[in-house]
Amino acid sequence: MSEHILVSQQDTIQRIQLNRPEKKNAITTVMYSAMADAIEQAGSDASIRAIYITGSEDSFTSGNDLNDFLQNPPQGAESPVFRFLRAISTAEKPIVAAVNGLAIGIGTTLLLHCDLAYAAEDAKFQLPFVNLALVPEAASSYLIPQIMGQRKAAELLLLGDAFSAAKAAEVGIINEATSADNLENLAWSKAQALAQKAPEALRLSKMLLKKGNAEVIAQTMAEEGKLFGERLQSPEAMEVMQAFMERREPDFSKFS
Repeated sequence: MSEHILVSQQDTIQRIQLNRPEKKNAITTVMYSAMADAIEQAGSDASIRAIYITGSEDSFTSGNDLNDFLQNPPQGAESPVFRFLRAISTAEKPIVAAVNGLAIGIGTTLLLHCDLAYAAEDAKFQLPFVNLALVPEAASSYLIPQIMGQRKAAELLLLGDAFSAAKAAEVGIINEATSADNLENLAWSKAQALAQKAPEALRLSKMLLKKGNAEVIAQTMAEEGKLFGERLQSPEAMEVMQAFMERREPDFSKFS
């Protein structure tokens, strides 16, 4: 496993912790591979009944490490990011997320594939894909309108502004916001409760809950992934990167 992804097992719960706090837990291809491996391994390990995902220090994750993505753009279905998205979206065992801080981009969209998600009250969420001249990923362009309706989804995905844990709970991205001191206790207790359920009944119930959307989620992920890869090399994305290096706002006035 990557040193930036800590995987352990406590009783019957697999714990996955993003551990790159100096980079706000920005996710590299190596980290995606490690998380995909962990979730796949949990699926075949009868001693694991639930999966728990959290971050470290002040961040859940600040999203993709864009420099890493530019150097290692996704190439096909077996690319690390697509392996991770496939693993988390099709996992048979329940997944609980504890959002301890910053949750940007995939830090928010991966929650759409968790069965339960809780966040610290001071956590910050954002879906800044358009701001970066990119497109949504993780089937968020389908799932977010499904969860909260077209208008609210457009507000979050097209404007790309940051929003609070309270709003994330209001629109259905997380189950509940709680104090930072209580987050671990709350989220872990939910993972423990799931781990104590009848395992086959739990897996079948999760399958039934997700069955109606499974095919369209896979199709949407594939379409988003293709466009995301193309956008990484686009002139608009290059303008974002240049603006970042020059410490200025990107200028899209020359694009049509």
